[in-house]
Amino acid sequence: MTDSHLVAVGVLVSSAGQVLLCRRSAAKRWYPNVWDFPGGHVEANETPSCALVRELHEELDIEAVVPADARWTFSSDVLTAHVYVVERWEGPLRNAAPDEHEELRWVSAGDAALMDLAHPEWLHLIEVTLKMGQE
Repeated sequence: MTDSHLVAVGVLVSSAGQVLLCRRSAAKRWYPNVWDFPGGHVEANETPSCALVRELHEELDIEAVVPADARWTFSSDVLTAHVYVVERWEGPLRNAAPDEHEELRWVSAGDAALMDLAHPEWLHLIEVTLKMGQE
């Protein structure tokens, strides 16, 4: 296995029962022009939850309430992602990093199934997250 990058991503859930996906810039080296959760790299001496708070502020201009513990951990040959469900934040969400994301979109699980997702596992996480919100 190669050196794995540590990232933290957020499954942001709206009050309407949708999740936020971001279409990565076509110019990105890793996973260009696919739909992904917002988030990014965990810096040295930073916890994944703190990294996600920072990344959501940088990318979406919001102050998010991120749980201390990740809901899931996803690993591949190139990354390890700590995945958090985020249901609370302050500020009007906007694309504050257009060089990173070309588009933001609130989607249902059905919508996400038709999109080119960064990782096939993301669809399952979306389905589980939205189902939990209905219970």
